[in-house]
Amino acid sequence: MAAAERLGHDVVVPTVILAELYRGGGRNQLIDALLSREEEGVMLRDTDRAFARLVGAVLSASGSGSEHLADAHVVAAAVEVGGGVVVTGDPADMSQLSSAYRNIVIETLPSR
Repeated sequence: MAAAERLGHDVVVPTVILAELYRGGGRNQLIDALLSREEEGVMLRDTDRAFARLVGAVLSASGSGSEHLADAHVVAAAVEVGGGVVVTGDPADMSQLSSAYRNIVIETLPSR
């Protein structure tokens, strides 16, 4: 978040990713706190028909199946804005999904 702010870039979060993150209790509170604190720099991206088409194209270009549907939303969000950095705990899957797009960089989250 700090790097995006420093560079003047927004952070795009597909709403389907929120569904993966919301798992109850304190975890939900942490996510909501982050989103409300960073509301101005965080854009939520719903899946409409055009975005669904782009997600499907990401899956097709990478030869991936529906098990990567949520992650494909993240890559599609980056493609839609013209490229960017995807921060992830799963660099292998994200690298595969983004392999057709040279303007997307995959950064691994540090392990805790």
